[in-house]
Amino acid sequence: MALTHQDRIDITDLVNGHGHLVDGGELDRLDELFTPDVTYDLHDFGRGELVGIAALRAAVEGAAGPVGHHVTNIVITEVDGASAAVRSKGIGVNADGTAGSVTYQDTVTHGPDGWRIIHRKVIGRRKPGPREVLERFGYSISDFSISIL
Repeated sequence: MALTHQDRIDITDLVNGHGHLVDGGELDRLDELFTPDVTYDLHDFGRGELVGIAALRAAVEGAAGPVGHHVTNIVITEVDGASAAVRSKGIGVNADGTAGSVTYQDTVTHGPDGWRIIHRKVIGRRKPGPREVLERFGYSISDFSISIL
């Protein structure tokens, strides 16, 4: 069965709900977004995987994360009648005014309580600096001398 228009609205609301609940400190409502056995993949940030809502809640409670999570560019691709792949962009605004960007890769599933995220992979969106570009081509910053006239 193909995703209905209502399914797409519900999945979009699900993904958007993450920022509202986390930013509002409503961590006791994470079960409205995630399955009990959710896998939250933070390998790109050196934090491995969090498994289950309790682990996710504990990580959020102890973290100094962004004060504002903003989700955009949601793309939903049907996998089968009961699951879908969702890609979206996230912008996190920190208390000091700096911001960061991520890509969320979600797998959502439909159960008795509606759509829930069963797997989320968070990928940092980083523009490489000059050092990283040079290292990519096998150089070191010390290989170059710069003189100012």
